[in-house]
Amino acid sequence: MREHYDFSSMKGEKNPYTARLKQPITIRLDKDTVSYFKLLAGELGMPYQNLINLYLRDCALNHKKLQLTWEP
Repeated sequence: MREHYDFSSMKGEKNPYTARLKQPITIRLDKDTVSYFKLLAGELGMPYQNLINLYLRDCALNHKKLQLTWEP
């Protein structure tokens, strides 16, 4: 590899994938839920945030809806 590269003649180009980047948000999850995803992510060898994102993406793509019943 060269020790010096000349980038002065390069023209800047916008990232074509900008629209597909992830959006940072703040979400509050209980400790047991985070611990579960951290443990599962450790077994799979991936970051737990990515695992949560994949799970939520699957729910969104497949239009999964949570069935809840509230008891008094």
